[in-house]
Amino acid sequence: MSEQRPGSRGPRRGGGRPTGPRRREAADAARTAAADTLEAVATSDAYANLALPKLLRERGLTGRDAAFATELVYGTLRLRGRYDAILARCTNGRPLDQLDPPVLDLLRMGAHQILGMRVPSHAAVSQTVNLVRARVGTGASGFANAVLRAVGRQDLDTWLAQLREEIPDDGAYLAAVESHPAWVVRALRSSLRAADRPGAELAELLEADNTPPAVTLVARPGLVSTEELAEQVTQTLGERGTPGSWAPTALRLAGGDPASLPAVRDALAGVQDEGSQLVALALAAAETLPGPDGEQESRWLDLCAGPGGKSALLGAIAAEREVHLLANEVAPHRARLVRQSTAALRESVDVRTGDGREVGEAEPGVYDRVLVDAPCTGLGALRRRPESRWRRQPSDLPGLTSLQRELLGSALEAVRPGGVVAYVTCSPHLAETSAVVEDVLRGREDVTRLDAREALTVATGTEVPDLGEGPDVQLWPHLHGTDAMFLALLRKNA
Repeated sequence: MSEQRPGSRGPRRGGGRPTGPRRREAADAARTAAADTLEAVATSDAYANLALPKLLRERGLTGRDAAFATELVYGTLRLRGRYDAILARCTNGRPLDQLDPPVLDLLRMGAHQILGMRVPSHAAVSQTVNLVRARVGTGASGFANAVLRAVGRQDLDTWLAQLREEIPDDGAYLAAVESHPAWVVRALRSSLRAADRPGAELAELLEADNTPPAVTLVARPGLVSTEELAEQVTQTLGERGTPGSWAPTALRLAGGDPASLPAVRDALAGVQDEGSQLVALALAAAETLPGPDGEQESRWLDLCAGPGGKSALLGAIAAEREVHLLANEVAPHRARLVRQSTAALRESVDVRTGDGREVGEAEPGVYDRVLVDAPCTGLGALRRRPESRWRRQPSDLPGLTSLQRELLGSALEAVRPGGVVAYVTCSPHLAETSAVVEDVLRGREDVTRLDAREALTVATGTEVPDLGEGPDVQLWPHLHGTDAMFLALLRKNA
């Protein structure tokens, strides 16, 4: 990723804001970095939130240039479906799946500049055509020029009105203009219906998935307070942090690089979505019953700990309560991330590499609280990882839900009588949420399903609205401003 590609002019050197040719050179470098990131996402299964910052650092792109590249990447990925619907009407009948993938990605990037950014149409067309010529060839550049000129003949509102007229089915129309695969739209509609939410909220949810989320920090209890963290934000970033909507540990950033904060560098704080914080706080707040010998809580378990955000938050709370947390992670590289996240908690958190499905049998009845943050489709985090919607397929669900059931079953064996298990997914898909819990509990009489809303109220000190009738909690981007986290709390009968 660090090598310079054809058409790239490398990092801008020297001080001051470039103007004229130097300004265009910086913009070209930003476009090249965006194109390289999109190529890595498409061909190497890279994640934009990891690949792009690395490229920006390597090429010396900062400030406006970095922001331009970032918007190009994330806007293109988020709105790919919308732009595909428009591009398909500008290729003179040539199906998009017959285009070379690099050409199609660059056409999407050009369409985003024309329809989704304040880039003059002539500049968007000419610079995109230059990229196509440099990366693919002269013949493809002529085709790209014709297609993008056709895109620019109408503004976005006109294009959307045309799509509404030509796509009469509401679901298909929403899938196109709100840029979600049709199967995801159907799944989200079913999840909203199961939560007794109005059908009109589907469009709001899809739109929320396409809205860039604010960066949210977590102040890990006992390590740094939100007030201290806010002071660091002001002093280091020159910005004012604002408290989260619900979690007492959350602080939102208006801008700036959170990695530059001393508390983040020292693992006293971290970047963590507020919904992710809430489910961990709810587990810590849930009521356990005394064990058989009446002893105090002493051992907690995070069964699927990578990359470590929830482990670090739970570990900080555990340290305050003089409890030990074991963070278990099956993948060694993710276990390393957990160690980084919990670096300030070495005395109260141990990180272990192992298969969570085996813990229940190996350590039955050992733990007071167990978190199962199960691997899932990630459909609840599309705001932050927009490429996930294009990678996941319905065929992924059987393997994931089988794993989820095994992990939850293992957790219920590992927890002691009177202890609590939190089953969590970053997905609202019913097959991954309530269906898994119901399947695992079917035929069991030794587990009580707790009202997770009550634990959330204890954790936050307020009643979080729009949680439905319970007992489980489903958070929503369009209602709560968080990822769509699911939480079920299960207590092993004493």
